[in-house]
Amino acid sequence: MKFIHRLGYYSGGLIIGLMMMFFILSGKNASCDYSANARTLKNIRSKDLVISDISLIVLSEYQLDTSAISTLLLKGEVIFSESNTKLDSCKVYVIKGSVSEMNLIIKVENCNKKATVLETRVFY
Repeated sequence: MKFIHRLGYYSGGLIIGLMMMFFILSGKNASCDYSANARTLKNIRSKDLVISDISLIVLSEYQLDTSAISTLLLKGEVIFSESNTKLDSCKVYVIKGSVSEMNLIIKVENCNKKATVLETRVFY
């Protein structure tokens, strides 16, 4: 069999396989969250989020709303060296990121059914 025929068969099979994968995965919320940072943030986002009164006051002082915390939970970075992940019941994570040209650091208590934002700090 000539090389051009083998290339044609390979290309045809590749295209059919890609089309099948796009068809199968198009209706699902498939994601590739393999890093510890992405898995932790996804776990926190999947739970009911409770924001403490102190955090709401800090956000209002800097004219931010709760969408800043939601953005931070999407694009933030978990600082595992400052987090307390050795607790049995509720682990406490420190998440850092930038929202609206301000740097935010939040401390989140991640329990089984809910996640609570305990503390919020804002820096320029």
